[in-house]
Amino acid sequence: MARYELKEMMRGAIVLTLASFIAKVLSAVYRVPLQNLVGDEGFYVYQQVYPFYGIAMTLALTGLPQFISKYVAEKNDEDETETLGQLTTFVSALSLVLWGILFSFSYPIAYLMGDVALQGSIQVVSFTFLLIPPLTMYRGHLQGQLILVPTALSQVVEQFLRVGVILLAAAGFHWLSLTIYQVGEIAMAGSFIGGMVAVVILFYAHQRHSQTRLPFWKKSFWQFPKSGIRRRFLVEGGLVSLYSGYLLILQLIDSFFLVNALHFGGGTIAFSRIEKGIFDRGQPLVQLGLVVALALSTSFLPTLTNYAKNQKSATYLFASQLYLRLTVALGLAASVGLALVMPYINYTLFKDDSGNQVLSVFVFSIVLMAVVQGYQSIAQSRNHFRTAYQGAFAGFGVKVLLTPLLVYFMGTLGASYATLAALACTLIWFVKNETKAINQFWTQRHFGWRLLASIGVMTVAIRLFYRLFTFFYGTVIDRQLALYLTLIGVGIGMASFLTALVYFKVFSIREWFYLPFGKKILKKMRKKK
Repeated sequence: MARYELKEMMRGAIVLTLASFIAKVLSAVYRVPLQNLVGDEGFYVYQQVYPFYGIAMTLALTGLPQFISKYVAEKNDEDETETLGQLTTFVSALSLVLWGILFSFSYPIAYLMGDVALQGSIQVVSFTFLLIPPLTMYRGHLQGQLILVPTALSQVVEQFLRVGVILLAAAGFHWLSLTIYQVGEIAMAGSFIGGMVAVVILFYAHQRHSQTRLPFWKKSFWQFPKSGIRRRFLVEGGLVSLYSGYLLILQLIDSFFLVNALHFGGGTIAFSRIEKGIFDRGQPLVQLGLVVALALSTSFLPTLTNYAKNQKSATYLFASQLYLRLTVALGLAASVGLALVMPYINYTLFKDDSGNQVLSVFVFSIVLMAVVQGYQSIAQSRNHFRTAYQGAFAGFGVKVLLTPLLVYFMGTLGASYATLAALACTLIWFVKNETKAINQFWTQRHFGWRLLASIGVMTVAIRLFYRLFTFFYGTVIDRQLALYLTLIGVGIGMASFLTALVYFKVFSIREWFYLPFGKKILKKMRKKK
């Protein structure tokens, strides 16, 4: 029986990871046709309000269900209903407060963003917060019982429906002459529709598979949460949500400051909004770049927690250092690679080359966010919550202080630098508070220098290819050609980087064997020699 349960758990975990990957890719990719259909100003309208939706879904699908599943798993059957009742009361109160603030203060919020016409979109997206209780409780309770397939299905269906409504709204901009603000409101309504369908799927799955019901309709089910539950909920569930939504919070800060600072610096309202839309082109690129890097936390965090609990210090140190090495290598390669192909990928996806410099700087948030997530996972595995909270809020403070100042003097390039500064501040805080042994991952076996040499090889290979192409064929004036050059550049970058990793022995043979497909990569590279 235990073997069957383990097999089912692994099957469910794989499905959940795959669903999360599909949802993240969908969430990044749809922005390209959206921008192509409604233009940079229409894209600006959507991106101004999107962080509110993103934060709601981060709470409902990531941070809070993860805490609830863990908390429920710790309780016996007698305490389970009481615990669920207390958690439901607390989550419902939180979501009602967030909805009430966002809906009631939609006009002041839109005014502070520099565009009162955003009020309608803010009001529509506020209703997404009302979906947090059922999504959180059903998802968390099912995950706590290792019933993972329905939660995966609900996440994918929600994304597909949301993206479908968004693209229909964007098409209506052309076919039905909708305004960009009407498109924004319909797009946000799509988020609510997708969330409602996800709730229906989870409700049906919970009724069918769960041994314990969630009787929301019974007055006795609703109980005031005890202080211990409230504290753990805010500390543990809040921390996961905070770092899952870290970039969303930085985006929200940009929503309040960027357009206002550009206008205050002398730009017209229309110019400032279009510049914000161009700046937001970087969001899907960063999101895609982080898909692989942040997926590592899903697999490494349980392993690190297990090693820490069982006091396997040597194994824990090795796993932590390997996690950070792999995160830095993938994140840095993604950042540098995207910066090098930016002129071509920007033209391919968004029809022109506006904002190349701004976007080339912004994509370095991939490596910083990936390493921050790595350090946060290591700290969380040892229950070091205070350091993680302090680091996050220090970063947000830096972003709030620097964004208006840098944007005033440097335009949207300043917003990119402010984002990097915020992430760097959080990372420095983690490094400062981490053990010396773990921080030595960069210096051991000259890892840092070897990695930089590999990045150098990749940089030379990509730049040489583009220089030769420009010398013989001139500049790119066609999107299809730009697409081919992007794909070729990515292929050259990946091949040269992998070759350099093996040649410079960035990872030890033991480390290669621990990496996904590491053994096969090592064999192929050695055969070529």
